[in-house]
Amino acid sequence: MFEFIRTHQRLMQILLAIIIVPSFAFVGLGSYKGFGEDANTIAKIDGKPLTQQEFDTAVRNQLDTYRQRLGAQFDQKMFDTPEFKQNILDQLIAERAVAAEVVHANLNVSDVQLQKVIKEQFGGEGAFDMERYKAILSAQGMTPSMYDQRLRHDLALQQLGNAIQATGFAPRAVAKTLSDIGAQEREVQELLLPVADFVPQVKITDDMVKAYYDKNAKFFEVPEQAKIEYVVFNSDAVMSQVSVTDADVAAYYEANKAGFATPESRRAAHILIALKKGANAAETAAAKAKADAIVAELRKTPGDFAKVAKAKSEDPVSGEQGGDLDIVTKGTLPAPVEAAVLKLKQGEISDAVQSDFGFHVLTVTALKPAVVKPLDEVKTEVAETLKKQKAAKKYSEMAEAFTNTVYEQSDSLKPVADKLGLKIETAANVSRTPSPMAGPAPYNNAKFLAALFSNESISSKRNTEAVETAPSTLVAGRIVEFKAASKRPLAEVDAAIRQRVTMEEAAKLAAKTGAEKLAAFKKSGDATGFAAAKLVSRAKPEGVNGLAMQEVMKADTAKLPAYVGVDVPGMGYGIYRIGKVQQPAVQDEARRKSEAEQISNIVAQQEMHDYIELLKQKAKVKVLKPITKTTVVEVK
Repeated sequence: MFEFIRTHQRLMQILLAIIIVPSFAFVGLGSYKGFGEDANTIAKIDGKPLTQQEFDTAVRNQLDTYRQRLGAQFDQKMFDTPEFKQNILDQLIAERAVAAEVVHANLNVSDVQLQKVIKEQFGGEGAFDMERYKAILSAQGMTPSMYDQRLRHDLALQQLGNAIQATGFAPRAVAKTLSDIGAQEREVQELLLPVADFVPQVKITDDMVKAYYDKNAKFFEVPEQAKIEYVVFNSDAVMSQVSVTDADVAAYYEANKAGFATPESRRAAHILIALKKGANAAETAAAKAKADAIVAELRKTPGDFAKVAKAKSEDPVSGEQGGDLDIVTKGTLPAPVEAAVLKLKQGEISDAVQSDFGFHVLTVTALKPAVVKPLDEVKTEVAETLKKQKAAKKYSEMAEAFTNTVYEQSDSLKPVADKLGLKIETAANVSRTPSPMAGPAPYNNAKFLAALFSNESISSKRNTEAVETAPSTLVAGRIVEFKAASKRPLAEVDAAIRQRVTMEEAAKLAAKTGAEKLAAFKKSGDATGFAAAKLVSRAKPEGVNGLAMQEVMKADTAKLPAYVGVDVPGMGYGIYRIGKVQQPAVQDEARRKSEAEQISNIVAQQEMHDYIELLKQKAKVKVLKPITKTTVVEVK
């Protein structure tokens, strides 16, 4: 009984660890309110509308995810495509169709299941703060009951998904056949015609070099580059100019002393004599008498509390744990029980206390009194807090000064650096697109680089505007030296081109010669010139080139010997003679079992895909508004 109350002590860890739950839950909730069809409706699923606002929210959430993942490399234009929008719409429709089936099938999760999942996945030893829990939920626009409903919904969806995927399996014969193919061994002989052997036959002319140079002009482009100066204004720059005195710290400590206190902590245990609601006077008296007897027994031997709880408590959950109720915090226990626990000394046995559940015999198993940390212990923490508060107030003022100065005195960054105590940084070989090599450098930001390489900035070499590259981070810069994009002259790359063309022509000669030899071998069945035979398989290529190995293993071996010719880039032309095909003498049962599981997983995934498509048909999905006309809200 009390276990249901105590499950909320675990929800704090749920919120801190995974406010994000499977996407089905977030999209499905709130979508069955019966709004009428109008111009704001993109699609209808099971007769319910998918609105423009819901689609925009899904797009914005997805963009936020990519923005966090890609950081400075994020460019919204990459995602502003019909394909990106269509993928999100397809996902939303699939989620709504599955959610509708959960409703129609009356799938639900019991209180016991809910409690078990929460306890198993998110149990912890820390105390649960109900008020903080409610505050966090409130910040997410939820109440405890709403969160419970959402979790039930997710578990029901999981139940449905597991049931469908469990039906996906591959027959043993199919799994064995596929496993046999994977394990199959082939006896192979190799004859390699190296590219280097044909190089002496190649003659390169100036016209061939010029033709390659003209055809592959992009290979010889030198991108535009700039040497730049830049300054960064952020919260660190403000913090460096903020100071606090010992008097400030002491005053703050005195005004907020409660915030540095560790509250009293009580761990309690109980023995419950259950009493059903509406019990008559006789039943109530009998239950109280039973509880009073336990009180009397325990006051003689209070050390036996856990033993007696296991034997006599009618709370099956806590009883197995010696009556343990964990750390008691405000609002987690019925009012009369909580009040009694707060009055007890450690080890003291209470009188029988009545609640809606029955009569409780209580004790406090651990008691830690409230403690206020001394000023010396928290002085650094307080000083840092005060500095952040002062910096937050000063940031807007300094940010405005930064923005105005780089604009008004645009010939140099020195005025703003001197005024705000900033350092002028430099960077060379900067291009107009972010470079992976520069990583998180402040200037390596798409928005800043766009401003830096604007026509005005390049021509006048004036300061850029202040560009926000991250929250509370402004960057301004200027180009010191600029080199326009150019093409390396032919004379500079002539030798490299001759080498490249030589190898390409040699490879063509090797392939031509190899094809002729391959045709002759297929007619004769000859093995002259081939290396010694070796047994290869997909798992053990034994030194055979990967590309060649693919061709060897998929070659038609109905008639042996079989021959395969492969143009191996960078190496030459290889001819492979397959003389024997067999299964390994010793079977790897562990590998076969693993492969069978993988095959079953693939089948299960296809089963789920097909099932979702069926649910979409069942939900009579209608797309009412072309996705190309939907809006994509820009991520700021």
